[in-house]
Amino acid sequence: MRWRGRRASTNVEDRRGSRASGRFSMPRGGVRMPRSGAGRAGFGGIGFVIVIVVVSLLFGVNPMTLIEGMDGGTGGVYAPQQGEAPAPPHSDELAQFVSVVLADTEDTWSRIFRTEYDADYAEPQLVLFTGAIRSACGFAQSASGPFYCPTDSKVYIDLAFYDELRRRFAAPGDFAQAYVIAHEVGHHVQNLTGILPKFHEMRQRLPRAEANALSVRVELQADCFAGVWARDTAQKGLLDEGDIEEALNAATQIGDDAIQKRTQGYVVPDAFNHGSSEQRQRWFRRGFTEGRLKACDTFSVDRV
Repeated sequence: MRWRGRRASTNVEDRRGSRASGRFSMPRGGVRMPRSGAGRAGFGGIGFVIVIVVVSLLFGVNPMTLIEGMDGGTGGVYAPQQGEAPAPPHSDELAQFVSVVLADTEDTWSRIFRTEYDADYAEPQLVLFTGAIRSACGFAQSASGPFYCPTDSKVYIDLAFYDELRRRFAAPGDFAQAYVIAHEVGHHVQNLTGILPKFHEMRQRLPRAEANALSVRVELQADCFAGVWARDTAQKGLLDEGDIEEALNAATQIGDDAIQKRTQGYVVPDAFNHGSSEQRQRWFRRGFTEGRLKACDTFSVDRV
């Protein structure tokens, strides 16, 4: 990916080295990239309400009108404690790379929101941390993997995840790293358009199997949105040969079935909550091939 010398986002907070205290767990309401086996789950019915929301998004309703009904969640926006003021990104290369990728997503989604919905795109913030972090969704360790918190509209990532992506998941390359950011920003797009609030509302009422089946569709849509961004980036002439293959390989390596094989030696399809390798690759490719939000409707199809 041709990223050097290009605009870096100003929406990056560098909290590496900051202290975080409390009990660490999967952040409440957070949406993350998987790092280990998925929880026990199964496939079930898809709620009618969220289907209506997504169809409205994909077929012409201004999505910004949905924001008025969004639940702000609990915990409020993260407020830095004394001595924890946000710092600008360090000058290290990986932090600069992430800042440029975030800027690219800002350009893509600002254009799409403006041209397709006549609306402004509210840019997310990206927080760099080391080891553990306190967010508006709760406390999390880097073991949770990168995640998006809809309550404070921030993407959180410990850059050490990229070492694990390369070594443990056999997914090297800068565009594999960019795909991770684009996927989490895809969740931000879902948050702005009302999809995530409806999902979080509904999953509280659904049996675990149905909630996880719905989660698969949410995750695959974020993969598809990442593909839409990748197409936009490619059309600007910013990709190198093999970049898309790097992203597709990453999508394959972090599929639920691939992770289950790696961690427990066998596959339990009923336990998927992010999607199989084939599904994640297919929906990323679909977004990249078609380049339209309408192509990313994972909710109206019978099977994803």
